[in-house]
Amino acid sequence: MRPSTHHARRARGLFGALLTSLVSLAALLTTASAAQADTTICEQFGSTTIQGRYVVQNNRWGTSETQCISVSDSGFRITQADGSVPTNGAPKSYPSVYNGCHYTNCSPGTNLPAQLGTISSAPTGISYGYVGNAAYDAAYDIWLDPTPRTDGVNRTEIMIWFDRVGSVQPVGSAVGTATVAGRQWQVWSGNNGSNDVLSFVSPSAISSWNFDVMDFVRQAVSRGLAQNSWYLTSVQAGFEPWQNGAGLAVTSFSSTVNTGGGSGDPGTPGGSTACKVAYATNVWQGGFTADVTVTNTATSPVNGWKLGFTLPAGQQITSSWSAGVSPSSGAVTASSLAYNAQIAPGGQVSFGFQGSYGGSFTKPSGFSLNGTSCTTA
Repeated sequence: MRPSTHHARRARGLFGALLTSLVSLAALLTTASAAQADTTICEQFGSTTIQGRYVVQNNRWGTSETQCISVSDSGFRITQADGSVPTNGAPKSYPSVYNGCHYTNCSPGTNLPAQLGTISSAPTGISYGYVGNAAYDAAYDIWLDPTPRTDGVNRTEIMIWFDRVGSVQPVGSAVGTATVAGRQWQVWSGNNGSNDVLSFVSPSAISSWNFDVMDFVRQAVSRGLAQNSWYLTSVQAGFEPWQNGAGLAVTSFSSTVNTGGGSGDPGTPGGSTACKVAYATNVWQGGFTADVTVTNTATSPVNGWKLGFTLPAGQQITSSWSAGVSPSSGAVTASSLAYNAQIAPGGQVSFGFQGSYGGSFTKPSGFSLNGTSCTTA
């Protein structure tokens, strides 16, 4: 028997209502899942792991006031930073993300501690988010020790100050300027009572950068604050707040330590790395592809390569080929695969990726191969 028009409409109405309810439920579950994606840490020394290879730590040690961080898979953000301490003393804390070992808490799969003489390069990338209503520095820490220790305080601390706000300054006193990794720095040197501290302070804020940690390690060696037989135990990126600090964020972080192919002397670069990069794009509304060609213009081969560059704001990588590329935005590192790890002198290697963008499209402003700046074709 054929249903009447009234019943047919009623059936369709019931089905439509059920479908709407299911869609609403799915949206609710998706929203709940997204809301639960970030991890909030308020414990004084609480920590968690991101990307299966780095540790994020709250690390509040200079105050009893509350500090909380919200941790995502790409970094962290300070959500609460109560209280303040005098700016002529030590900061409140050092919330950070790190590769290596910190007070026996080692990041998963790390090859640190590693003896300096065995490290050929240590490419890294960092992107920061800043605020103005606070007193703080944005610091990248490099820890060195005569022994391969995984606990306690190391002998020498190298600090790279990407930004500072308020009347704060590094440990010790200014001892001059230096050009390191292609940038100009004000250099400070001193001792905090526990370890030597060598600081490199940028004259203006750096929001993101790819560089080679070994460029700064060589500075410590040349200044007598470390030796080739010492060990790199960890690298860390975060903030030292004195006053407030809510809203400060590490939006991306990457760190790799390449061992076994070094010259054995961190005082000189391992080999004569030189490079040229061609960056060809196909752009449409909201999306693009990039084909990247890296040429080794040096006289020695490159064994294992990492190309660092920073994607302009609003761009995000959705897929890639012929290289491992991470993270998907900000300071990005493209890493060689097993079959294309070597670039002969005068040789080339190519990889590519697809991405999305908002606003106007622009290309990255620079590239570095294993920490060395490249020219662009």
